[in-house]
Amino acid sequence: MPNPTAAMLVIGDEILSGRTRDTNTHHLANALTARGIRLREVRVVADDHDAIVLAVNALRAGYDQVFTSGGIGPTHDDITADAVAAAFGAPIGVREDAHQILRDHYQRTGLELNEMRLRMARIPEGATLIDNPISAAPGFTLGNVHVMAGVPAIFEAMVAGVLPLLTGGDPLLSQMIDVHRGEGEIARPLADLAARFPALSFGSYPYQRNGAYGTQLVVRGTDAGQLDAAMVELAKLAAHS
Repeated sequence: MPNPTAAMLVIGDEILSGRTRDTNTHHLANALTARGIRLREVRVVADDHDAIVLAVNALRAGYDQVFTSGGIGPTHDDITADAVAAAFGAPIGVREDAHQILRDHYQRTGLELNEMRLRMARIPEGATLIDNPISAAPGFTLGNVHVMAGVPAIFEAMVAGVLPLLTGGDPLLSQMIDVHRGEGEIARPLADLAARFPALSFGSYPYQRNGAYGTQLVVRGTDAGQLDAAMVELAKLAAHS
């Protein structure tokens, strides 16, 4: 059975403007790889309702799981929850369990649960909450879409809570080797090797170090035996460099 697939949707004008560096994609890719889920696509969209709806519907139809980050805070441009609800055609409003989580949190901190903060308790009908052990305001899962905060520490905590609940696959293994030749020189033997091992994926990444050119070759797959066999062939290729 093939490994489950996933996509990520990064939401926020601050990412597209360059003001904020996206680290959540890198974290999610590593976490999914360890779980045996293949991250196959990443999209970045602005804080635009229609763009989010369009992206959510496209990704949830194409992949087993979809993870979103960003746009679930208390400000006017935090519109992800509404857009995801619209994508599913689900009503959305303040939900009592989410409301209680926020009441308890703000009572402990001595801060006011004002109208704007209460926006974070607006959850689409039919969703389940994703725990937020850092700042309390929950994310949620609706269908195969997991809606999470954009703040990296909170995103990572939410991922840690969600992943154990998902069906994974065989661990995705990888090995790599450096070849002191340019990509153009090894492209043909590498293509031949990829054809011999169709269950594996091969990547080549050129580099320049100390004035010398080379290529790092990476092979990935779930079958450790095939991976080792492919690495033997890659070692032969490296020996002729």
